[in-house]
Amino acid sequence: MSTPLIRRPESNGASTSNGTPAPTVMAAAPGLAEYGLPATSRDLGAQASAVLGLLTGLWVALSPWFITLQNTGTNATTVNLISGLAVAGVGVFALASPRGFAGLQVTNLLLGVWLIIAGPILSQKNPITDSMFWSNSWAGGVLIAVAAIGLAAAAMRRPARR
Repeated sequence: MSTPLIRRPESNGASTSNGTPAPTVMAAAPGLAEYGLPATSRDLGAQASAVLGLLTGLWVALSPWFITLQNTGTNATTVNLISGLAVAGVGVFALASPRGFAGLQVTNLLLGVWLIIAGPILSQKNPITDSMFWSNSWAGGVLIAVAAIGLAAAAMRRPARR
């Protein structure tokens, strides 16, 4: 992939005909050039946890169309759709940042806990199927693990305070 240049560099690269230094080559869109692939394993871990969080959120949001959550009522479908979209949104925001956000990982942690406790809470009004309990418990556990990995990666990136 080529980068559009503001000026074409001189052929010899040393100086122009009047003795002034040759113009420097700059990318036309510096914001896009700053975001690259993760440089360290810690950055890679933060992005991997964001991707896993995004995929988990998509599963939670789409799971009502693949498994039966509730025999009567729609509160479980609504809760899963809203929770899943929130988790996927957190994953997208974490991916958009080259360094990730520790606050977003805390949000993932809280949403993971919510997914685990949502089944018993929702079961008070309308009975919840076993497939919802298992699906949300696994998804919540994955989110908690992903958030812990993301928080550990964020903590490792920060320099120690003195």
